[in-house]
Amino acid sequence: MSTKNLKGDLFGGLTTGVVALPLALAFGDQTELGATAGLYGAIIVGFFAALFGGTPSQVSGPTAPMTLVALSVIVSAKQVAGSLEEGMWMIILTFLLAGILQIVFGVAKFGNYIKYIPYPVVSGFMSGIGAIIFIQQIFPLLGESNPGGVLEILTNLPQAFGRVNSGALILGLGTIGIIYGLPRVTKAVPASLVALVVMTVVSVLAAFAVPTIGEIPSGLPALKLSAFSQIALDKESIQFIIQYGLSLALLGTIDSLLTSVVADNITKTRHNSRQELIGQGLGNIIASLFGALPGAGATVRTVVNVNAGGRTRISGMIHSLLLLVVLLGAGKYAAMIPKPVLAGILFTVGLGIIDYKALKHMNKVPRADVIVMLIVFGTTVLFDLLWAVGLGMVLACFFFMQRISEISENRSTVTKLEPEEPWEDELDLQVDATDKIFIKHLFGPLTFGFITGFKELTKLLPDHVQLVVIRMERVPYMDQSGLYALEDMVFDLNEKKVAVVITDAGEQPLDMMRQIQLVPNIVPEERCFDQFTDFIDWLTAEAKSNPDLQFFE
Repeated sequence: MSTKNLKGDLFGGLTTGVVALPLALAFGDQTELGATAGLYGAIIVGFFAALFGGTPSQVSGPTAPMTLVALSVIVSAKQVAGSLEEGMWMIILTFLLAGILQIVFGVAKFGNYIKYIPYPVVSGFMSGIGAIIFIQQIFPLLGESNPGGVLEILTNLPQAFGRVNSGALILGLGTIGIIYGLPRVTKAVPASLVALVVMTVVSVLAAFAVPTIGEIPSGLPALKLSAFSQIALDKESIQFIIQYGLSLALLGTIDSLLTSVVADNITKTRHNSRQELIGQGLGNIIASLFGALPGAGATVRTVVNVNAGGRTRISGMIHSLLLLVVLLGAGKYAAMIPKPVLAGILFTVGLGIIDYKALKHMNKVPRADVIVMLIVFGTTVLFDLLWAVGLGMVLACFFFMQRISEISENRSTVTKLEPEEPWEDELDLQVDATDKIFIKHLFGPLTFGFITGFKELTKLLPDHVQLVVIRMERVPYMDQSGLYALEDMVFDLNEKKVAVVITDAGEQPLDMMRQIQLVPNIVPEERCFDQFTDFIDWLTAEAKSNPDLQFFE
């Protein structure tokens, strides 16, 4: 572990720890595990993910996406088991499985595939999470507890506005005002920390009747191994643990690796995604045993760390040690923090996550991208985070395949009877009966989109054509749909007594054609040429013995 940047790492870790404190408390307070669980998560995940991870400057801990899924786990486990205490074993096993799966993802090099997630999916997902977070803070800002999920919150808003706790609203709006206003004056101290301290003091001095965090246990966190004595596995609980464990693992993986990319861009380095997932998994496994919230790479805290000078894993570990010191020595003060103040902090976090750039450009980007983004956004807010990502990926892939097929088909479809514009090497074709030859150029991947185009070719082909030459030099890939479409076209042409020649086919398309015996059973090997010049030589010789180019009896 390098100590060459010790001064920068020390300052980066201390600065990030100060920034992380109010966020950790706020995320923990979102769940029934309490603010302490958020602080434990920041300490444990932050330390071990930094120690064993693959992104030296990354700072980890509870994040907004992970907290939302963790909240669903806690609420659902409580409903299944009957109480939070009786469902604690399900919660711990779910968090534990998530960490184990992250290690598996790391060993399997799952991180190599993160680059294939389209931007509209990420944008809609993050904006959806931002919307959920600030919607969930409306009731706490008014001095009340949330009645349930997003739909319940929105439907109960009229009643909530009729019984506003003025003290809570003052504290919440004051917190938001400081967070947005202080950076205009100075950025020397984190605005969220200043808001936390100032508005807590205001609440105490004004004696506002508002809910507070409450008692925070002093000392080191205790292992929750006693919860395992209540384990009662059945089909329902196993499905629960696997479903939510996989959701947390996938979300934590995506969240962490996206943050790793941000860190790479700032520090001009390259993270090790395999090692990063192993580190995140170890951090979440250890955190689960203490009943802490699971975490992931935190983008804001990572950027703060880098900007403050942090460059190695030492900075992330120092961030956690600072939070541990706070836990050991300032618990009685943290207990006085008003929940509306934490709600104000999270309200700004939610608004900050929304992708305003993508929203601003909605009328300037392809409509398919906008559709994907909006569907992912809506599914995230109203239904399920993992389903939102899955649905977005499916839609993005569908629109991509549709667009690629349209481009290739439009360039390859016959829409008129005249021959296509000849390529340069086709100018050497010197045969008297060239009016009996039709050369078909194919462009791009040969996929399902060609089915219609091939059917049009057989319909529009003039009766005097005896030979169709299919040029595949610019076809890099052919899938099963394209293969069968090509086969059907050859069948149809043969039915019309039109012979088919294939030239310039690449290794993959040619192998596909041979696998189903399109070559040589339907298109003989002697009519399948590696180069167009070979076809010219064959045609020249064929024309001497068969001037009318009659290939069928």
